[in-house]
Amino acid sequence: MLLAVLFSNSEGNILVERFHGVPAEERLHWRSFLVKLGADNLKGAKNEELFVASHKSVYIVYTVLGDVCIYIVGKDEYDELALSEVIYVITSAVKDACGKVPTERLFLDKYGKICLCLDEIVWKGMLENTDKDRIKRMIRLKPPTEF
Repeated sequence: MLLAVLFSNSEGNILVERFHGVPAEERLHWRSFLVKLGADNLKGAKNEELFVASHKSVYIVYTVLGDVCIYIVGKDEYDELALSEVIYVITSAVKDACGKVPTERLFLDKYGKICLCLDEIVWKGMLENTDKDRIKRMIRLKPPTEF
């Protein structure tokens, strides 16, 4: 199961978070832990350079994309290899939504579209869609046409 998808800025402020199967009382711990992990390791990292960590019985893959840090937490079948696929799909979708590598401002300007992308990629803690074209089709922000 994918336990968490979290985006933060370089100062550690949370921009977007999605938790699945994580009790509310543990979420603060995870937020703090992931932001500290990024602060310790992502300084000077290249865009989309993957970092891997393990904490308790879960795996964490994280990276930086422009001014945004991305963290993916998984357990069981979502080991570091599966999480690297998930983070690749998410970074690709974010770049497509923003049109380029995002600054924090551009990320926040495209917040709605990015959230729609996340909802299409990860559904209830499971990887749902990985096909870029399918995700683009699913998130079109157009009302349905009448016949």
